[in-house]
Amino acid sequence: MKFSLSWLKQYLETEATIEEIAAKLNAIGLEVEGIEDPTEKLAGFRVAKVLTAAKHPDADKLQVLSVDTGEGDPLQVVCGAPNARAGMIGVLGLPGATVPANGLVLKKSAIRGVESNGMMCSTRELELGEDHDGIIELPEDAPVGTAFAEYHGADPVIDVAITPNRPDCMGVYGIARDLAAAGIGTLSPIAELDLPGAFPCPVEVRTDDPEGCPAFYGRVIKGVKNGPSPLWLQERLTAAGQRPISALVDATNYLMLAYGRPAHAYDLAKLNGAVVARRAKDGETVLALNEKEYTLDFEMTVIADDSGVHDIAGIMGGEHSGCGDETTDILLEIAYFDPERIAQTGRKLNLTSDARGRFERGIDPNFLDQGLAHLTKLIQTLCGGEASEVVRAGAAPTTPRIVHFDPALTEKLGGVVIKPEEQQRILESLGFSVVAEKAGFENSWAVTVPGWRPDVDGAPDLVEEVVRIHGLDKIESVALPRAEGIARPTATPGQKLERRVRRAAAARGLHEAVTWSFLPQAEADFFAEGNGGLWALSNPISEDMKVMRPSLLPGLLMAAKRNLDRGASSLRLFELGRRYLRGNGGASDERMALGVVLAGEKTARGWATGKAVAFDAYDAKAEALALLAEAGAPADKLQVMGEAGPQFHPGQSGTLRLGPKNVLARFGMLHPTAAKAFDIDGPVALAEIYLDAIPGKKGAASFARSHYAPPALQAVTRDFAFLVPVDLPAADLVRVVQGADKANIVSARLFDDFRGQGVPEGQKSLALEVVLQPLEKSYKDADLKAIADKVTAAAAKLGAVLRG
Repeated sequence: MKFSLSWLKQYLETEATIEEIAAKLNAIGLEVEGIEDPTEKLAGFRVAKVLTAAKHPDADKLQVLSVDTGEGDPLQVVCGAPNARAGMIGVLGLPGATVPANGLVLKKSAIRGVESNGMMCSTRELELGEDHDGIIELPEDAPVGTAFAEYHGADPVIDVAITPNRPDCMGVYGIARDLAAAGIGTLSPIAELDLPGAFPCPVEVRTDDPEGCPAFYGRVIKGVKNGPSPLWLQERLTAAGQRPISALVDATNYLMLAYGRPAHAYDLAKLNGAVVARRAKDGETVLALNEKEYTLDFEMTVIADDSGVHDIAGIMGGEHSGCGDETTDILLEIAYFDPERIAQTGRKLNLTSDARGRFERGIDPNFLDQGLAHLTKLIQTLCGGEASEVVRAGAAPTTPRIVHFDPALTEKLGGVVIKPEEQQRILESLGFSVVAEKAGFENSWAVTVPGWRPDVDGAPDLVEEVVRIHGLDKIESVALPRAEGIARPTATPGQKLERRVRRAAAARGLHEAVTWSFLPQAEADFFAEGNGGLWALSNPISEDMKVMRPSLLPGLLMAAKRNLDRGASSLRLFELGRRYLRGNGGASDERMALGVVLAGEKTARGWATGKAVAFDAYDAKAEALALLAEAGAPADKLQVMGEAGPQFHPGQSGTLRLGPKNVLARFGMLHPTAAKAFDIDGPVALAEIYLDAIPGKKGAASFARSHYAPPALQAVTRDFAFLVPVDLPAADLVRVVQGADKANIVSARLFDDFRGQGVPEGQKSLALEVVLQPLEKSYKDADLKAIADKVTAAAAKLGAVLRG
């Protein structure tokens, strides 16, 4: 919300400086984003007098001017303005000045062979209006040689960030009200106008959609003369970031910016029949003032006549019924629209406007008649004309809201002691009505909420109003109470697990990535299998963020592609986050997971290593096993099985399971089809660990690690070589061997996989190193033979035969 200081002072009698006003706005919760100083923008521009004007020797439409700047000899300036003439006083931009409208830095130059020392300026070039037909003409008594910024008057522009809960401050008057309540000045009351019509309104106005448009008022003004707005109005609109258009349009914008009350003016000659607020018909279209056509539906409210739709109600008017220079008769419309309907329509059409920003926040339903009266008076002042009687259709929801408020609540909730009489003064200065409660409400007030404060709903809201105006800086800082002794840990087991796994992944050389929880539809579809469908957003940030991610892998693959495209040779990425699934009954099911993507070169080429080596499925498996072990999963008991999913390369992927159904992780190489879909060249290894599937430790609440006690006796190592079927997974053999004698076997590890001479066809030789740990006494030969027999017997159950 931008406004000039002079505009604010129209409603606020104050001697405060711009710095004091800005400080107070920040103190009461209206954050000042910036202050624009016009003296900086107009630096280098001077009031100057044209002494002579002669035709350019080489251009019919140019003149060569001799200009008095008030200092030294006159300057020669080439000018193309039709109104440039000897004796006039205008504004000269000297070499070195920057033109505000386009950022052009003026300098001495030759135009068609004639030297020019600057530029005579128009109002548009100095951003003081829209007139560009000629240069600025100042009064004859304008002091030649004076800096134009000084002559024009320095009127700073304040830019305030208005939060969505403060619709009352979407107008300059509302900001002035807050400042007056905070002691900056005295608020000027809004004049109560009574403008009876001179004739009955010739247009029928009604509302056929009382839900979307409860109140719809209008009146006709005949005999207006449209044209440019006066300079004071153009300057105020320009300061607010609005482009002046014409007196009629500027008047409606002025009412909106001054009082937060949008309105609209129709060219009466372009209307046909009754003007009605109604629901749109499915498929109806309207060409809006932004020159774009919008397709409407039944959930939207429109303003229409017998010919069709003229206005997307509360958001934007139509192109074909707007006012132009030829307009002589107008219909003024001022209405109250349902905030939710306006917000929904704006989101559907992806259409924003100043009017929508005010209507969807909530405007004052009590300001319909007075808003229309003030707009009528302004238009008659600017354009003349005769007004009809007001036609009213429906009624705005003006039932007052009453909040029961105990002044003692301010100290309880706000932490500051404020006298009741001061609280009453603050509330009343903000427009609230305060009266003592009747019997039965001891020390309580009945506070009537004004119509321009739809955000105030209860007593805590009133505490907020009192405290912010009194001064948030006056609230004493008080430390929170803390019990003596050592503080109890606050991290949950899940948070501790996330920290541990994140540190472990980083320690293994992986780089953490943080990607969006939203994905494009196509990329999400590749990882949606078996997840019960995707969660699609009804109002996404963009089409590339339309679906909640069912897996962490697509986001990591997209990140990998961006890095590979920018020349990264080796990528080791991981991300810890949630994937979003559909639970039973369509409920949201969020699950913690960890994704790993390995792309590019595992080792670079070199004189010792030879060619570069790419990542493979075993690298992804190694990362998954290491991180699962760090997360507390029994890595030595996990089974390697297939069915990693269609996103993985068959034969080069698998799952890690604890039992046949509990999948803890999946790993492998990216399927070529998926790689093509993500536009990734080269092999990519990836893994996804489901942290929510890791079983918790029994008695975890009282779990304490026992002290380390190394065994007294040295471990014994024995090697076993088995002939097994060629399709038997080595992990299965390792698992059964390790479980053959749990009391003595500490670990089993595969160290050789041989297929060749001496091994029968259809078989392979797997060699395992088995570590045995004696406990109370050293092993004897009989003990070792008994253990070896158990190992052989266990392996035989898988079809393994001890190799001779």
